Amino acid sequence: MNVTKKSWFLVTLVCLASPLAAQSTAPGHDIYGTWEVDTPDGPQQVVVRADSSASFNEEIVRWRVYENLLYIAFGDEWVGYNFELRRGKLTLSGGDLEEPLTLDRVGPPTPLPEGVTVPPEPPFKPSEG
Repeated sequence: MNVTKKSWFLVTLVCLASPLAAQSTAPGHDIYGTWEVDTPDGPQQVVVRADSSASFNEEIVRWRVYENLLYIAFGDEWVGYNFELRRGKLTLSGGDLEEPLTLDRVGPPTPLPEGVTVPPEPPFKPSEG
């Protein structure tokens, strides 16, 4: 599996205080949680939170669901991914991924560490996943 650092960040996601956030989590899109994915470097965990933040290692990004895509903000750019939730698995495809990426839910989301802030949200410009 060839997964870039940016792709990992996407799944940190794979987590709003703004009005757009309220519409970002449509019913049935339960992606909150701690997820694990196998990588060439071993298993990695991604935490997706209800506050629109997601974390992987020490990196924090913003996320949202809009229509049928999961968007992750990398700096000032939103990247859209197709996603499917089924039986504790989150599969992402499209966007900048070369092949689908499947994560397994391993628990509930953990809170942001004390003193860590969520990056500012860039202007939302939906793209195709």
